[in-house]
Amino acid sequence: MRVFLGTDHAGFELKEHLVSWLKENGHEAVDCGAFAYDAVDDYPPFVLRAAERTAAEPGTLGIVIGGSGNGEAMAANKVKGVRAALVWNEDTARLAREHNDANVISLGARQHDPETATRFVELFIETAYSGEQRHTRRITMLSDYETTGELPPLPPER
Repeated sequence: MRVFLGTDHAGFELKEHLVSWLKENGHEAVDCGAFAYDAVDDYPPFVLRAAERTAAEPGTLGIVIGGSGNGEAMAANKVKGVRAALVWNEDTARLAREHNDANVISLGARQHDPETATRFVELFIETAYSGEQRHTRRITMLSDYETTGELPPLPPER
């Protein structure tokens, strides 16, 4: 699996760890930066590059990392075709793929030790999208909105 990674200074050490882990486990890790620890790095230049490359190559995944992962998820979700999920436990890592067909995982390096974050990445990579009709319908609504800007219709009153 090709995996694009992007981070700022807060996630730099975790990114380095994950690049090594991915390679050791037979994946192709593509480092989109930061390439050195710099306490004044901003996340958007690196995260947006990782997200754009993920969206441009169907079948790939992305990992974005920051202190909390919140800003990184927001930034990645600005890229058309990206469904980035902020992950904080094993269930959210698995469900992001299984139910939401997320293609980018966002992690908070200050929230999790490297072993825990690695487990989230492992689950994210190993879990397939369920393809269930209800999930596909919801993803299609979001994708259509992203393209047209038109809100999906409200369900009939019950």
